[in-house]
Amino acid sequence: MSNKNDQVAASTRYAALALQVATACVNDCPDRARARARMTESIARIRRAVAGSKSFVRQFTGSETRLVVLPEYFLTGFPMGESIAEWRDKAALAVDGPEYAALGGIARDFDLYLAGNAYEVDPNFPELYFQCCFILGPGGDVILRYRRLVSLSAPTPVDVWDRYLEIYGLEGVFPVADTPIGRLAAIASEEIQYPEIARCHAMRGAEVFVHPTSEVGSPRLTTKDIARRARAAENLAYVVSANSARLDHIPIPADSASGMSKIVDFRGEVLVEAAPGGESMVANATIDLEALRAARRRTGLTNMLVRQPFQIYAESYARTVFHPRNLLLRDGQPRVPEKGELGRWQQEDIERLARDGLI
Repeated sequence: MSNKNDQVAASTRYAALALQVATACVNDCPDRARARARMTESIARIRRAVAGSKSFVRQFTGSETRLVVLPEYFLTGFPMGESIAEWRDKAALAVDGPEYAALGGIARDFDLYLAGNAYEVDPNFPELYFQCCFILGPGGDVILRYRRLVSLSAPTPVDVWDRYLEIYGLEGVFPVADTPIGRLAAIASEEIQYPEIARCHAMRGAEVFVHPTSEVGSPRLTTKDIARRARAAENLAYVVSANSARLDHIPIPADSASGMSKIVDFRGEVLVEAAPGGESMVANATIDLEALRAARRRTGLTNMLVRQPFQIYAESYARTVFHPRNLLLRDGQPRVPEKGELGRWQQEDIERLARDGLI
């Protein structure tokens, strides 16, 4: 009986780690082969960091690390002028490719859930790529795949919405993984600033948001930092947010993205935060699912999640179009955007909304 109780306790109370690691960008790689070699080097470096961090957290706190979150696009960096075709070939992972297999090996070998973010090619949309937040389980398999919905520089499921829904359904747009360490969902980088994305996950039971990000480090309270706390408090959920330690091999100051990695509890309180200035495992803290679930099941003003009448907002959303969907579908089939087209959409949206008096 005691062994069973110990197992339950280990699942509902465990250490999570927002691992702040450097990104070796692939923009300067002359070809696909060199880019893939650099990714392989990065995965080996991350394996060492996970191994050392898990061991230290166990020794220092007595807790087992069951969840590790890596930064946004930690294997590649982001496109800087490359065309859709160029970046897809150089930087986008295959859903069954060797990079996922190697990352799955880390999750399996260290008996943990490993979350991150990468550009990837979906075989249903082979001419495009999506930015994907993923979670690998202790068995080494991808147990959750969330494609970023709001982006200025990459195609998204919104751009091929009807076809994407036909293939994956709405649950595939807002996936939640029910695991022994809680119901996990993912939010990509700046999407933490969009309440609806976190809310749609919470509507499906999400308790822990993994948040791979790559953002400007600052000693001041940034909009993303405010949003992390807000999304946690309003959804009564944990946010485990990992930022880049630095960005190497691209022509911007490397430490522009640094620090800010943190874990926020379901009250919106920052439990721990890594300092800027390099790689760090400092952002580790205890996830207490029993306390979270007790808060969600308690009556009173503070239970903002249960008190929300979500259905009354539906009509306002349904009849208002700020950014159209399906812009990359032609006769029901996906097309490759022209160079610069993704960026032009925002200006077109602004002009239309201004004419309509909505902004």
